[in-house]
Amino acid sequence: MITQNIQTEFIRLDALLKLANVAQSGGQAKWMIQDGTVSVNGEVCTQRGKKIRVGDTVTVNGQTITVE
Repeated sequence: MITQNIQTEFIRLDALLKLANVAQSGGQAKWMIQDGTVSVNGEVCTQRGKKIRVGDTVTVNGQTITVE
């Protein structure tokens, strides 16, 4: 499990994947999201601009990111 702190009200899903080092680039994050391998709070999400807020959990490739 990865815990990621944010200092703003929200972070875009693609930016979170890069920040948490799950994706190496924005392009890779985009493809991961479009392929349907990313879940937000237990539901598959294909919106790379989805706003992720404190308390949300993102799961991709067996890794869970908790936003604090």
